[in-house]
Amino acid sequence: MKDRKFFFILVLQLLAAMTVFAAIVFWRGKWNTTRWVGLCIGVPALVGLFVARFQLGKSFAVTPQAKVLVTHGLYSKIRNPMYVFSSLLIVGFALATQLRMVLLLLVVLVPMQLIRAKQESQILEQKFGDEYRAYTKTTWF
Repeated sequence: MKDRKFFFILVLQLLAAMTVFAAIVFWRGKWNTTRWVGLCIGVPALVGLFVARFQLGKSFAVTPQAKVLVTHGLYSKIRNPMYVFSSLLIVGFALATQLRMVLLLLVVLVPMQLIRAKQESQILEQKFGDEYRAYTKTTWF
């Protein structure tokens, strides 16, 4: 049953990602350099975000928790790839749609992500100790 719930949530997140992608591609407006740059940032960010979510698996939680120390895939290089790729997705979306106001989301999102990353780091260090500290030395953010 839990595997079914995980799969259902993952499919919902994929549908949300596809909706964002469709919004970028079908947004009214000129196909100029800014839009192409936004698409070139947004599409890989969208893929990266989904891959990071998939690799995090059942360790994903809305509140900071320490279930399992995920160190494979994207997490072998970046401790918080979901935060990185979600920020890049917003930048890509803002450029592709040419709605500069969208960038204001980053003013709220980035500080929240930094605070949450620090909370998660403290929780993971408490639970996994030296293993987590060694992991942080080989990864970025």
